[in-house]
Amino acid sequence: MRTKPEWLRVKAPQWQRVGNVKEILRDLQLNTVCEEASCPNIGECFNAGTATFLIMGPACTRACPYCDIDFEKKPVALDPQEPLHLAEAVHRLKLNHVVITSVNRDDLIDGGASQFVKCIEEVRKISPQTTIEVLIPDLCGNWQALQLIIAAKPEVINHNIETVPSLYRRVRPQGNYRRSLDLLETTRQLSPQIYTKSGIMVGLGETDAEVRQVMQDLRGVDCDIITIGQYLQPSSKHLQVKEFVTPAQFDAWRKYGESIGFLQVVSSPLTRSSYHAEQVRELMKIGRKSN
Repeated sequence: MRTKPEWLRVKAPQWQRVGNVKEILRDLQLNTVCEEASCPNIGECFNAGTATFLIMGPACTRACPYCDIDFEKKPVALDPQEPLHLAEAVHRLKLNHVVITSVNRDDLIDGGASQFVKCIEEVRKISPQTTIEVLIPDLCGNWQALQLIIAAKPEVINHNIETVPSLYRRVRPQGNYRRSLDLLETTRQLSPQIYTKSGIMVGLGETDAEVRQVMQDLRGVDCDIITIGQYLQPSSKHLQVKEFVTPAQFDAWRKYGESIGFLQVVSSPLTRSSYHAEQVRELMKIGRKSN
């Protein structure tokens, strides 16, 4: 594994605050993508009292070679108490904005859409002022399942495009670039008031031109928000980092994204799809500009 450059080194977290958040999560038997996917921002986010909840996991039905979430365990039956526990955690942590994501559950008819809906509904009951973002899988192209999530009216529907088309076979073998774009486009068509969001990781061998093309494709389906971050190799078993992209390049992508109409571009080496996700609340105050 390659040595990380200086700009990828993070400050040690204040473990007392991290421990407090972990205690709540363990008490309620909840998983977070922060822990399961070895996010480099876990200290910063936990210290701020925020977390991205991972439902229906932690075992995934896909085996993407970049991801640190376990795919060797068999998926378990859905926990009917999970939505209640998640809502209670949001209440205890006093979150203004919550991100709910999941492993891929291709074994379920609706890909887990109904569990997302139940989580949204339970959070609304006890934390009605909390804005909700769902980071969803592609549901195997089941747009009826997507409609269930849309009908629950989360403020943000996020689905990561992950990488450029030329790398899909190697990086995301069970995914489909066009299907991911279609999910975002369908969301926009069915519910224009919901903000759509996507993310891409770089450093896997893509070119600058390919990244810009992905950004253009996302704007082509009227995606509102994009995140761009450095891929970091979780272990020797995962895909190797081809390049550590410089902060200057990330800034160039940020400026380009803003120039083509994204409402928000979060682009930096340590950016992840949920990093500073709460900033969407500021966008909502302004609203979208009319074309």
